[in-house]
Amino acid sequence: MKYLIGEFEEQSFTQIIFPHINTDWNYCLEEAQDTFTNIINAIIKYQKCLVICANLEDTKKRFSKNTNLFFIEYETNDCWARDTSALCIKDGKRVKLLDFKFNGWGEKFKSDLDNAMTKSIEKVYSKKISYIDFILEGGAIDSNGIDTILTTSKCMLNKNRNQNLNPIEITQKLNKYFGAIKILYLNYGYLEGDDTDSHIDTLARFINKNTIIYVACEDEDDKHYSELQMMKKELEILALEHNFNLISLPLPSAIYDDKKRLPATYANFLFVNGAVLVPTYGVKEDIEALNILKSNFNDRDIVDIDCSTLIKQHGSLHCVCMNFASGIDILI
Repeated sequence: MKYLIGEFEEQSFTQIIFPHINTDWNYCLEEAQDTFTNIINAIIKYQKCLVICANLEDTKKRFSKNTNLFFIEYETNDCWARDTSALCIKDGKRVKLLDFKFNGWGEKFKSDLDNAMTKSIEKVYSKKISYIDFILEGGAIDSNGIDTILTTSKCMLNKNRNQNLNPIEITQKLNKYFGAIKILYLNYGYLEGDDTDSHIDTLARFINKNTIIYVACEDEDDKHYSELQMMKKELEILALEHNFNLISLPLPSAIYDDKKRLPATYANFLFVNGAVLVPTYGVKEDIEALNILKSNFNDRDIVDIDCSTLIKQHGSLHCVCMNFASGIDILI
């Protein structure tokens, strides 16, 4: 049986790309590096972390020596590891790595170095990598670790990715690569300020094999209200059809930067072994979101991390990290 390994399953390590001066973080570089440092220090309390960095020696100086911490030098265009890293699948008894093409979320941004990253550092992984001629970002799909892929039509079927393929062909590709019997598309749901065309990891996530947690908006005056209400109805239909449980998370209060609303979301949490790292934004909904997650993860620590800086570049915690499954080792 082949499937995309669920993020809630046992992991070997987390991969993260450290911000450098040639990224879009350069205007707030120290602030961004502090946030990434906090994330890395949280991760290594629970498991290994591989840090990809443009300047190896300078980056190492920010951290105390730790047996869970590994570094490799490579300069990227940006730091969104979720979308530029290889994905882990289980094929029979073997764990495999698939590296898909990355085109800067529909050629919105320069992406040549990001697209070449996995091939350039492939020696660091204990498994050989299959390179797939198909544009796909890790944040665009979520798996229940059995037979189901959850995604959005706004992203996955967008002509700015695989324009030579129609929706049926794209669905067939997802089935082929991930062995998924069910490819479930959400047609509604978005966050203002998002550059990804509605990545699923900002909206709805599997937290186990039969439970989806999602972003809900109950404020009729919020411009997200209509879309997120329709997304909720879609999820309720899917839940009835496929016997899923549903849990809602609040939408954070509006946060602005230079009069532009930023895409803050609590759905962008990160699984590590023994914990869930949760993005917070210094708004009143932080406590409610943390309490909801605590009540649904009795066997994991809930660790909040201030991600106010990350949303300035239109992503959050899950977006800057990639989990690698148990069975894949770091060869450094």
